[in-house]
Amino acid sequence: MKRIFFNLMFVAATTLALTSCKNNSNEAETSEAQEVATAEAEAAKFSVDTEASVIEWQGSKPTGNHTGTISIAQGTFMATDSLIQSGNFVIDMNSIEVTDLEGEDKTDLEAHLKGTVEGQEGDFFNVNKFPEATFEVTGITEKEGQKMLQGNLTIKEETKNISIPVSINQDGENIQITSEQFAIDRTKWNVNYGSKSVFDGLGDNFINDDIELTIDLKAKKA
Repeated sequence: MKRIFFNLMFVAATTLALTSCKNNSNEAETSEAQEVATAEAEAAKFSVDTEASVIEWQGSKPTGNHTGTISIAQGTFMATDSLIQSGNFVIDMNSIEVTDLEGEDKTDLEAHLKGTVEGQEGDFFNVNKFPEATFEVTGITEKEGQKMLQGNLTIKEETKNISIPVSINQDGENIQITSEQFAIDRTKWNVNYGSKSVFDGLGDNFINDDIELTIDLKAKKA
């Protein structure tokens, strides 16, 4: 009985470790960069409302998780009455904010993520060297009734094409693009700090490779 109990505990611990390292159930399909989409001449221009748009993020590790937001610096979309044909938006990496902490803990984690701590600049996003990330639309498809927004995501000068599930609501002068929660594997953009898939010997002192994201973009006809 004792041996069975320890075997079960070993299996449970192994399963937890594997699922903690990666959670691929909603990971965005990722491939090499693709050709950026172009719009037809009759398409209208929509400008992103940066005050009303936001990206929410969540990162996790064995002992818990952290949540936060990132702001959109600018963006435009070209669309007809029924279809977004092209577009791009710029992410202000200096705007990374942690929303689950307060005081010094909040300030310290934000500084570490931004890379503004001397000697730790390259751990995560190194915003002094890479102040912006970008997303450029390469197409919109449909998969099992779900709209999929495809685009080239560039972080730290590394570009990968991702496909994410979205809902698109277009009402005359306004467009809203809202994603379902999806994940990206940060190591594909060379954000490797604390990654168990990159570094050996971390034990339980690792940070999950997947970052959970939700995008909410609102744009008005220019």
